[in-house]
Amino acid sequence: MPYLSKIALNPRRRAAVALLASPHRLHAAILSGLAVQPVTERVLWRLDSNTPHRADLLVLTDSRPSWAHLVDDAGWPGADGGTPLVADYTPLLQRLTRGREFAFRLTANPVHNVARPSRPSEQQAARLKDDADNGSRQRGFRVAHRTAAQQLQWLLNRCERHGFSIPDATITPPAPGLDTEGKDLSAGPAVTIVSRDILRFRKRPDGPRVTLSTATFEGRLRVTDPDTLRTTLLGGIGPAKGYGQGLLTLAPLSTNRADHG
Repeated sequence: MPYLSKIALNPRRRAAVALLASPHRLHAAILSGLAVQPVTERVLWRLDSNTPHRADLLVLTDSRPSWAHLVDDAGWPGADGGTPLVADYTPLLQRLTRGREFAFRLTANPVHNVARPSRPSEQQAARLKDDADNGSRQRGFRVAHRTAAQQLQWLLNRCERHGFSIPDATITPPAPGLDTEGKDLSAGPAVTIVSRDILRFRKRPDGPRVTLSTATFEGRLRVTDPDTLRTTLLGGIGPAKGYGQGLLTLAPLSTNRADHG
């Protein structure tokens, strides 16, 4: 049975600062909340930092977790609003029907494959050197989309394979008598990028630096294949899932953005 959790972190506590600065550390702390070790189940998570004074951590797990260690070390133990919310995810999965629309939020790492990166990262440069030294040619390189337009198109290109479409946004019709001839009144897809970021961290102090370009999308989607969308909700979209990317959450269209999940 899948569970969706929401844990409030306090960015003013020292342990929270360390976790928020490193997706690698935060991922390890999340896995510590599962009783069966080593963890073999799929775990998806996302960090929603809506204000400087609070960060909400969303985590999707197959088994029921315990977040006492996160609350004690990096949250608000004993305070109103400090208790984690852990909800059975099955009812949402059962509500997916073809044609139904939801509001959605997704933070992802939009990438594409190229034969040779123009600006290789430390890891990519090391791979290029190894290829040159060994006279070998490996598979292509995964490179981030850097512009908002590229990142938006990345999502639009993947909707159908993940069981949903993004309908056109609704617009207010012009007032009677206004001249609209020759003007494009279409609003385009009902999705926008609400934030973009570049995450830089190291898995270990002497290891190569990991760099991730991320984009957070919000909008409206329409279910086209309920079974495929269920698989997407449980499995995520795109790479870097261990670093807080790929968790797609849904909410009723009348729900405020802050209620996603």
